[in-house]
Amino acid sequence: MIGYTVRRLLQVIPVFLGTTFLIFTVVFALPGDPIDAMGGGRQHVSESVKNELRQRYNLEDPIVVQYGKYMVNLAQGDLGQDFQGREVSSIIAKNWPTSIALGLTAWVIQILIGIPLGIWAALRRGRLPDKFVAVLTTLAFAVPVFVVGYVAQILLGVEWGWFPVAGVKAGWPTAFILPASVLAIMGLAATARLTRTSLIENLNTDYVRTATAKGISRSRVVMNHALRNSLIPVVTFLGIEFGALMGGAIIIEGIFNLPGLGNEIFKAIGAQNGPTVVGISTLLVIVFLLVNLIVDLLYAYLDPRIRHA
Repeated sequence: MIGYTVRRLLQVIPVFLGTTFLIFTVVFALPGDPIDAMGGGRQHVSESVKNELRQRYNLEDPIVVQYGKYMVNLAQGDLGQDFQGREVSSIIAKNWPTSIALGLTAWVIQILIGIPLGIWAALRRGRLPDKFVAVLTTLAFAVPVFVVGYVAQILLGVEWGWFPVAGVKAGWPTAFILPASVLAIMGLAATARLTRTSLIENLNTDYVRTATAKGISRSRVVMNHALRNSLIPVVTFLGIEFGALMGGAIIIEGIFNLPGLGNEIFKAIGAQNGPTVVGISTLLVIVFLLVNLIVDLLYAYLDPRIRHA
């Protein structure tokens, strides 16, 4: 297990470097001058000041040199400053708790509802519960998330008053249950379908038939034999989904006016504030890679054959 962990850690390094370099290149290769954008396109900023700002942010260096300087600073824990002089780390610290609360709540909803739904459908394959789950998950995939968000906000927030309409003043969990539920819908449907398919496949394997033939109860066969192997692909998906939930909530944060990282990235892109976009994206890449490393280790625990692959 130790050797497998070391191999996975070594694999993370090139992935991190490649991903962050791609993000850095794309962001700073965007057309337009961010220094000009700071003045709103007006010409009241002198060229000498503009040149000084370009030098301060290394904008005149080749992109590889810019990236190298960024990584040197990052290794020292410095995410740099945005074009307004604010520390990117301070921006992240201010908005990070909202994104964490929203993402984790959505992720827990996916686990607590998606997996039981999938198990329920698999154990009643071809019957009414299975058909009900199929229709429910199809609707979740078919309806755009922003439509669900607006409808839920109007009905559950404005009309019925069950949840706060927007903002985080009500605190967790009250302010996050509704937006997190909307955010979790597609992942929940995918979790349910994946659990159902995987469990049905494992229920038809020889070792499950053998356990059943030995007289072991149905519940023990499902829980002790079929379900453990069935959860391997589900755990992998949920790990990837956690990373996606951390940075993919821009629409939901906008609808419910939540001051999270997704909303901050959206505003930074509009203002051509490259350092903020790169800094937040780098953090999300780190979170994504760490979560996937943990998932891989858990995967290896569930199926020891993977450690020797």
